[in-house]
Amino acid sequence: MGLIGGGPGSFIGRIHRVAAELDGEVQLVCGAFSSSPERSREAGEAYHLPASRVYASYAQMIQAEKALPVGERMDFAAVVTPNHVHFDPARRCLENGFHVVVDKPMCFSLDEAKELQEIVVRTRRLLAVTYTYSGYPMVKQARALVASGRLGAIRKIYVEYPQGWLATDLERSGQKQASWRTDPSKSGAGGAIGDIGTHAAHLAEYVSGLRITEVDATLQSVVPGRRLDDDAAMLLRFAGGASGVLFATQVAAGEENNIRIRIYGEKGGLEWQQADANSLVLRLPDAPVQVLRTGSGYLDPLAAAGARTPPGHPEGYLEAFANIYTAFCKAVRDYEHDPDIDVRNYDFPNVNDGLHGMAFVDTVVRSSRSDQKWTAFS
Repeated sequence: MGLIGGGPGSFIGRIHRVAAELDGEVQLVCGAFSSSPERSREAGEAYHLPASRVYASYAQMIQAEKALPVGERMDFAAVVTPNHVHFDPARRCLENGFHVVVDKPMCFSLDEAKELQEIVVRTRRLLAVTYTYSGYPMVKQARALVASGRLGAIRKIYVEYPQGWLATDLERSGQKQASWRTDPSKSGAGGAIGDIGTHAAHLAEYVSGLRITEVDATLQSVVPGRRLDDDAAMLLRFAGGASGVLFATQVAAGEENNIRIRIYGEKGGLEWQQADANSLVLRLPDAPVQVLRTGSGYLDPLAAAGARTPPGHPEGYLEAFANIYTAFCKAVRDYEHDPDIDVRNYDFPNVNDGLHGMAFVDTVVRSSRSDQKWTAFS
């Protein structure tokens, strides 16, 4: 793996590196860690990389790695930069023969996402988007229960993602993570809706197996002077007739990363939340509430494969992240023998999910600005 971004002060860069290497499938071999060559060198030293594989820019890295022998060069790059620097490095990697992992949201704008999807199709390379929460074993179990028909036809979906870290104007203190996320020139049209709302939307679609088709949304900036939304609430319509509610806020003072989903069908309901990630609550009429647990023998094969320890040993965010990388690496290895593999057979969010996530942001923003509230995906 090569890493683009993830230099000093980066949170998500370290997460990607640890998660990718967790199962022994990946080794970090090179990087362009910052737009500052000096800071890139600093990060390379911290990662214990040879100076020759630490680059001053991602353009330099891609060309230098391409010139190396096949068994020595990177196989793929992970793009962990702010949103406005997702498209170009991903494009350059794909067009030079490298697969790509991109942090969410996939691009800065819907137009970029559409073009990137076209490039993936044209170059026939693989692209994954790290919608992390789909990597949790009990989220996979929830998906399997819905797909099996255990809940019957899905009627109602509630998904929420409250955070509190931006309840004050943290960006004015110079805090790096807050500064770029609240800057429309770096984050894009969406603030909280792009940062965490896309996670909630993907979780709802991944578990239910249904696509969101329309939204009735309200975005607001609660903190005075903030240039992007920090609070989002909306009604949802799904293909097949199910309805739902989604809220994503970064001004819920005291909240951490409390993402949660509840799904109800004609035969029962289920509930999962990250605060108790190893449990899945199943509710059936005229029966006691059941709590299914990670690592147990009764789980679906995909859920079972996502756990690494016996029941009762907590696994969490890093392991969920690693499950996406492990599935992506399986596809990369299979690709070496058959470039025509169908990415739908691999359990990781792909370029189509990334494009749909950007369409979600675009649709929510348009709905919030419109007097005609129900807005369909374009």
